Amino acid sequence: MFKTTLLFFVTALCEILGCFLPWLWLKRGGSILLLIPAAVALGLFVWLLTLHPAASGRVYAAYGGVYVCTALIWLRVVDGVKLTPYDWAGAAVALCGMLIIVAGWGRA
Repeated sequence: MFKTTLLFFVTALCEILGCFLPWLWLKRGGSILLLIPAAVALGLFVWLLTLHPAASGRVYAAYGGVYVCTALIWLRVVDGVKLTPYDWAGAAVALCGMLIIVAGWGRA
């Protein structure tokens, strides 16, 4: 389960980076060259999702919980926004959902 969770976190970072770089270009006047690493990050995101042994719908559902946590960490670290107790509680609930789904892989 640790390996799956770690893989989900790396996957989420690729997705967030792949969306953040075009945002920098469009909203902050960054270079259009930011689209190149963005495309690479999104390609990695898609490839990483294929490395899981479960059906794609289960992978996407479980991944969503880790994405929520990763996005909040990104909000704190990159955007410098202080997280609230509600953010932490929501992240914990989302992560618990992911753990429940992953624990059931192969049991259905």
